[in-house]
Amino acid sequence: MLMYPVKDLSDGPAMASVPVRRFAWRTGQRHRPGLECLVTTGRQHGFESLAERWLLLVLDFVGGFDEVLSQPFRLRFFSSEGKGSHIPDFLVLAAGACWLVDVRPEGLIEEEDEVRFAAASQVAAAAGWRYAVVTGWQRQVLAGVDALSARRRSMVDQLGLERQLLAAVRRQPWQFGELVEQTRLPAVARTHAVHLLWRRRMAIDLTQPFGDGIWVYPVGRA
Repeated sequence: MLMYPVKDLSDGPAMASVPVRRFAWRTGQRHRPGLECLVTTGRQHGFESLAERWLLLVLDFVGGFDEVLSQPFRLRFFSSEGKGSHIPDFLVLAAGACWLVDVRPEGLIEEEDEVRFAAASQVAAAAGWRYAVVTGWQRQVLAGVDALSARRRSMVDQLGLERQLLAAVRRQPWQFGELVEQTRLPAVARTHAVHLLWRRRMAIDLTQPFGDGIWVYPVGRA
């Protein structure tokens, strides 16, 4: 076990970190751990609840990071209540800014959790990281990201349908159903359109239900 003072935490060998706890599942267990494969990193990442899995999926969609470490370390601290410890859920490593992240549904946050989150926030600030507690998502956002994730892996576009889709959406915004009709094979183009949306080469408003009626825009335009 490696131990670092807070001031030296960011200089430690991050990739040598292993999850503090194992992501095992057994009958009768109240939480739902597992492994989620991220296209961005090309490997599996552990989670201890479905809320944590949703965060990993959203991170994979947003991209822009180099690595995600699950349960990167155990933090030991002192507060007015005495000794305490906390295991942050994820450390997201990126060239621009690293994020220390905890995931806890808003209705489940208790007073002792607030103390742990405050300690994690101070540690993140001392290490030069940003800190966030993810308490939930709008239902439409999760439904939309989940739908797009079905086509997140690399695809071969032998028929040139992606070029047709991108050319059409550059001319003007389209509703999704109308956009795929601009191609030679609309039924096949649907899967490529979802893939382009996942790769953020086209844009939609994720606060709206995903379907044929949702508007598709060129990236950078609303």
